[in-house]
Amino acid sequence: MEPYAEIRSVEKKYSSVAMAIAVCFGLLLIIADMKPLGKGLILGTLFSVLNFIIMGETLTRRIAGTRKRAAMRSGLHLLFRYILLAVPLILAVKFPSYHLATTIAGLFMIQILIMAHHAGLAVYESKRKKLDY
Repeated sequence: MEPYAEIRSVEKKYSSVAMAIAVCFGLLLIIADMKPLGKGLILGTLFSVLNFIIMGETLTRRIAGTRKRAAMRSGLHLLFRYILLAVPLILAVKFPSYHLATTIAGLFMIQILIMAHHAGLAVYESKRKKLDY
């Protein structure tokens, strides 16, 4: 078994649920003639998922090597992730076709799902295997 299979499993679970929720609500908003709100939610969630995947992929690499090198890698990865999260915010501010508030809500979609899961509100759990964290 791959050493980081559990990390990838968690990434896949939260990312797929977050995108499914965003697309469903985004399409409902677009159909209800609130296109900027729907597009903002989908945009923010897309970048939230990308950030989550990058965080999981770089998590194990940050602790390798010397302390100075690990600190440098950690800082650079954090800076890159902040820049990545700034992209949808800049797009939402610059273009009226994206709503800023729903873009911000989308950026927090993964965190909201994780908190809901730990609060026992996860209705999307698999019947075959439940992950307890």
